[in-house]
Amino acid sequence: MSNHITTTNPPGPKGLPVLGNTLQFGRHTFNFLQQCRKEYGDVVYFEVLGQPFYQLNDPEDIHHVLVENNTNYTKGSFLTKQFGEFLGKGLLLNEGDDWRRQRHLVQPAFDPERISIYAEMMTDYTERLLAGWEAGTPRDIHTDMTRLTLEVAASTLLDIDIREESSELRSAFHDIMEEFRKRTARPVSLPQWVPTPRNRRYQHALEQINEIVYDIIARRRAEPGNGVVSMLLEASDEPDTTVNDKQLRDEIVTLLFAGHETTAIALTFTWYLLATHPRQEERLVAELDDVLDGEPPTMSAVPDLEYTRKVLKESLRLYPPVFGILREPVRDDQIGGYQIPSGATVAMNQIAVHHDPRFFDDPKAFTPERWSDAFEESLPQFAYFPFGGGPRRCIGERFAMLEATLVVATIAQQYHLELVSDRDLTLKPSVTTRPDKPIRVRPELR
Repeated sequence: MSNHITTTNPPGPKGLPVLGNTLQFGRHTFNFLQQCRKEYGDVVYFEVLGQPFYQLNDPEDIHHVLVENNTNYTKGSFLTKQFGEFLGKGLLLNEGDDWRRQRHLVQPAFDPERISIYAEMMTDYTERLLAGWEAGTPRDIHTDMTRLTLEVAASTLLDIDIREESSELRSAFHDIMEEFRKRTARPVSLPQWVPTPRNRRYQHALEQINEIVYDIIARRRAEPGNGVVSMLLEASDEPDTTVNDKQLRDEIVTLLFAGHETTAIALTFTWYLLATHPRQEERLVAELDDVLDGEPPTMSAVPDLEYTRKVLKESLRLYPPVFGILREPVRDDQIGGYQIPSGATVAMNQIAVHHDPRFFDDPKAFTPERWSDAFEESLPQFAYFPFGGGPRRCIGERFAMLEATLVVATIAQQYHLELVSDRDLTLKPSVTTRPDKPIRVRPELR
């Protein structure tokens, strides 16, 4: 970080009067962010809907925001306006003392000992999914992975069997994601209260989610279990702690959404990469044969699945499910030689930094082998940050990596997934990084 501070804006792409860079950002989000890094350097300025954005591409600057000076940064009004109605004041969007209290209450669900108990459930749910597969019959792998991870999240984190509601809930989440995709692509739109087909679809999806979630709360009030809902209900009986149904709703929606969406996407992109890179798939299968010897994967086997872990790390690098982290400074800050005013939006985009040739040789290539111990030690901390960083680093990181490892091991041990849809992959931005078109594969028994 530079010691010389200038009050002029950093370099950045030219925009239009009033609109700024809104159309460029909305139409070609990922290319726009990557081109900003390539053309303008470590601190880039642009405007979206009149809001000033400062894009940070230097790992040291990202560390400054997320770790070193994190107390000066909030999630900010931009995120709240976009996602507040959907996620409320759950763990993802809440701030300050309320957030710290929530994190403390939810943390036990993600303790290592408890996560190790989830391993068998993760493998069992994957086997149950495979029981419905037929060799040679093409499948939409993103749909399958979404169904699987949603049911795993509900069972492990909430202690709820959600199979009966799974289809309705997945459909509602899909409509929510499509709404946010359209907001990104066309940031200027009619207010939510205008009864357009698009707005009605979004509101209906919210109503479906709320109906299911409030039913879960009622069931857990009547019959306590071992999941997060019961933990929060128990906490509400403690002095100075109140957890009403709206707070429970926000926490459950956040856990269900964050607990399944990003993992489903990470798995979807991993299957696409393995289907298009036979040499890496062969090496993965060889490791599974050697370590598992035909037995289902277990928690004890996970540390030995080194290449499997490298495949997942490289997938998360190439196609990070969360493509950017946004923060808003409470007070003016100084980053990379520039004055960052309070109220601006600071953007740290994995989709840009993870493809920076300063840190990754041949950054567009799928090279799991790059993830040696020596390489990881030499890599700047925030050159690779799929799970964020600092105090608000993803609470479910260990959970997600365990689930992804077990799912890949269970399926790849039994099936080769042949890509039958378009080999060219295009991405679309929503809350997460999503494939623009279905990724269809044909399972073939090994």
